[in-house]
Amino acid sequence: MTASPPPPPGPAALGEMRADLTLAAAGEPEQLRADAARNRALLLDAASRLLAHCGAANLTMESVAAAAGVGKGTVFRRFKDRTGLLIALLDHRESLLQAAFLSGPPPMGPGAPAAERLHAFGPAVMRHELDHHELILASRTDPLRAYAAPAYRLRLSHVAMLLREAHAEGERELVAHSLLGSVDATLVHHLTCERGMRIERLEQGWHDLVTRHGVAR
Repeated sequence: MTASPPPPPGPAALGEMRADLTLAAAGEPEQLRADAARNRALLLDAASRLLAHCGAANLTMESVAAAAGVGKGTVFRRFKDRTGLLIALLDHRESLLQAAFLSGPPPMGPGAPAAERLHAFGPAVMRHELDHHELILASRTDPLRAYAAPAYRLRLSHVAMLLREAHAEGERELVAHSLLGSVDATLVHHLTCERGMRIERLEQGWHDLVTRHGVAR
């Protein structure tokens, strides 16, 4: 008989799930860690400038090395491959979103009722996905990798927690997956850019979906 999967972590564990993609090895000298952090910041700054100038499709390890004034090997040692670089670029932007829903002001952050936080969460994620869709899509070389990413798991646990606290109807983890699917970067980009839908219409769609699961605004 197959064991049931463990439930999503509770509120106390959510903050611990924030992923630091550049944690130093245990016992690494403090100065080395500081140097590594500075080098990483230098490379990410160069990559961000290139991204704004030429787009994610034209961002290469070689171009980042040239822009940062370092050897190509330095970029590979830091990020392993192009996907690792793109994920690192997303990490900072994602951390700002995480801070907003984990510890920011209401209505998305603590201090507001769970129902209000849930209704505020979707539009914030939707606009985040729209603002960074090119970078997000370029980093998805493996379709299944997105579901295992720490950022997605944190979003899933957070939404499931709010659904539970708001006494939502249905299987909450599955509902959380469905809700997050409605604000995924691919879908948001398709509906706004290809279908010409206004972002406000998508936001109302989020509110409608949440309300249908028994969570009124």
